[in-house]
Amino acid sequence: MTSKIGSTVLGYPRIGPRRELKRALESYWVGKIGQDQLRETAAELRARTWRELHDAGLGSVPSNTFSYYDQVLDTAVTFGAIPERYRALGLDPLDTYFAMARGVESTPPLEMTKWFDTNYHYLVPEIGPETTFSLADRTPVERFREAERMGITTRPVLVGPLTFLLLSKKTAEAPDSFTPLDRLDDLVRSYAELLSELHHAGVEWVQLDEPAFAADRRSSELEKLRGAYERLGRLSARPKLFVPTYFGDPGESLEVLTSTPIEALGVDLVAGATTTNVLSGLTGLRNKTLVAGLVDGRNIWRTDLDHALATGATLLGLAGEVAVGTSCSLLHVPYDVEFERNVDPQVKSWLAFAKQKVEEVVLLDRALHEGREVVREQLDNARAAIEDRRNATRLRDERVRARTGQLRPEHARRGDRAKRRADQRQALGLPPLPLTTIGSFPQTADVRKARAQLNNGRIDRATYESRMLDEIRRVIELQEELGLDVLVHGEPERNDMVQYFSEHMEGFVSTENGWVQSYGSRCVRPPILFGEVSRPDPITVGWAKEAQGMTDKPVKGMLTGPVTILAWSFVRDDQPLAETAEQVALAIRDEVVDLESAGIRVVQVDEPALRELLPLRSEQHGQYLEWAVRSFRLATSGVADSTQIHTHLCYSEFGEVINAIVDLDADVTSLEAARSRMEVLDDLNSVGFANEVGPGVYDIHSPRVPEVGEIEKSLRAALEAVPADRLWVNPDCGLKTRGYEEVRTALANMRTAAVRVRDSLN
Repeated sequence: MTSKIGSTVLGYPRIGPRRELKRALESYWVGKIGQDQLRETAAELRARTWRELHDAGLGSVPSNTFSYYDQVLDTAVTFGAIPERYRALGLDPLDTYFAMARGVESTPPLEMTKWFDTNYHYLVPEIGPETTFSLADRTPVERFREAERMGITTRPVLVGPLTFLLLSKKTAEAPDSFTPLDRLDDLVRSYAELLSELHHAGVEWVQLDEPAFAADRRSSELEKLRGAYERLGRLSARPKLFVPTYFGDPGESLEVLTSTPIEALGVDLVAGATTTNVLSGLTGLRNKTLVAGLVDGRNIWRTDLDHALATGATLLGLAGEVAVGTSCSLLHVPYDVEFERNVDPQVKSWLAFAKQKVEEVVLLDRALHEGREVVREQLDNARAAIEDRRNATRLRDERVRARTGQLRPEHARRGDRAKRRADQRQALGLPPLPLTTIGSFPQTADVRKARAQLNNGRIDRATYESRMLDEIRRVIELQEELGLDVLVHGEPERNDMVQYFSEHMEGFVSTENGWVQSYGSRCVRPPILFGEVSRPDPITVGWAKEAQGMTDKPVKGMLTGPVTILAWSFVRDDQPLAETAEQVALAIRDEVVDLESAGIRVVQVDEPALRELLPLRSEQHGQYLEWAVRSFRLATSGVADSTQIHTHLCYSEFGEVINAIVDLDADVTSLEAARSRMEVLDDLNSVGFANEVGPGVYDIHSPRVPEVGEIEKSLRAALEAVPADRLWVNPDCGLKTRGYEEVRTALANMRTAAVRVRDSLN
């Protein structure tokens, strides 16, 4: 029998309730504060989290979940997996870390992609035969001692060795036959060294996260999982090992892990609801602790406590101890619903953010082990909120349902590709290798100030709109000066590419302080989609029409696609996602049609989250991709052949959805490609992609400005895979987070490189 972990969470938000870490990081990066001030802010945030979780009554509190940028990058640094090009910069450890995350002028950053099927981005480690693993950083030990000085005993958390290597990519120097998982034995040796140090520091439990095993895994990978935890489990001086999987059903890995000497196993019983069927047959659980992830760590609806307790009760007796936990880290939800003053009171009563989810975990654990009577009042209150939501008449709009009920296959179909291309070329008259950007331009302090003044009533809407039009004119003039071919209006009026649309649609509410980390200092406020979705009035048409009136060049209408709106919102969980996607698609379709009617000849409907929502198990891919592709095509198929439809995808591994990208049938597809060195083009060619494509040549998530030669090299590499008459030139993503000085220089370099390549085609 193991000692108890008790009720717990797998992780917690780390940006600060008021985004304190974001402000400190950005102040440090521009030189306004030094490392001491940055570290002081970080220490304050860690202490606040530990105290809050301890005082909430959790059985154990996680530590080492704080990060200055990303937990996968932290793991790479802990075990010395720092590519030589960053070591060669000669920077101190913290600035070397930030160089890997953000790049410096001479050195691009590591590749970045999505953390499984979430909107969190992680830095992709580079592992090769030459990588030297060692215990290079002792932050997990230091954080344990830091909390201990506060009188709080914590459980250090790390990305597990298998997941770390499975999420890594091989170095450029590695042979074709090499995979990062080939280095598992060496990495496990370093994990063992860390476990020994943690043991001698007095650590009782260590959490090693292995979410990679909620995805499809080969038998050889499962055997490596077994071997790694057999080896770590046999260490004579180590803490007890708690290994959670999450984001889905861990399948065969459950049996593998229970056969090893680890003391505790964590399972996601929200995304992996069928896992309970497997658990009942695992006799190896009877001398282990099972942490049951009964509280959703990824969505913001209150837990149905009666249902969760019924599930928890079926687990009692299957394991030596059963503890209640979250399905995954609470990194993916905002801090506290009580910070929200303006959310509709009824909707607010249905919500639980991180603080409330901790309370639910404690409540469920008490009810499960002490009996329902000890928490009867809290259970009754929770049940009333669940019933109120379930019976709310506002959740159903018969007009919306009647419209979706009338849809037919032809509503998601456009004309012949060849005819569309001919009509668009005649209508637009673009040169070879047309230059454009993805949509947004830098959001200046003046733009943000004007939005804040409108929201707090210090200026009226007419004044606000006048200032936004001034900014749009500035953006249009800059693009004409730089020689771009298809322009954008820069989106100064938009706070966020999803939130802006949600604020103009029925069925959504927005938060004031519901911030969630996307990567580094980048935070988003996902809207809450609680009801039926429709678009009462045009959203972007007025701005696009004004911008088009400022230039003779085509200006793109800029919209966010239905899949991305779902992925980057907290979505109702009381109906299939496909039904909600259909409703959102019709709302976007109305906007596309109105843009065309207003004279906009190019419309971009961004779907950067297409890969993100892909289920982790391949058996579920087909069903998802069918409705995801259909929703995009439904949104974009209401216009004439001469109207050019663009889409944009970024910061994902595209290989698994490459056929779906083809099936979207967008006239032009722009994709992230700068960090991955145009690798996506080979994927596209492998499936016969025949439409136009714009692989990004400028990595906008780094402050470095690419030189002309660097961009030219990327374009020439692209031309080896894509003929010139189908190739566009553009950055990887929108320019919202960058500054005007760097944007002007980078786009000028992009233009110069494109002209050089154009001239060489003649």
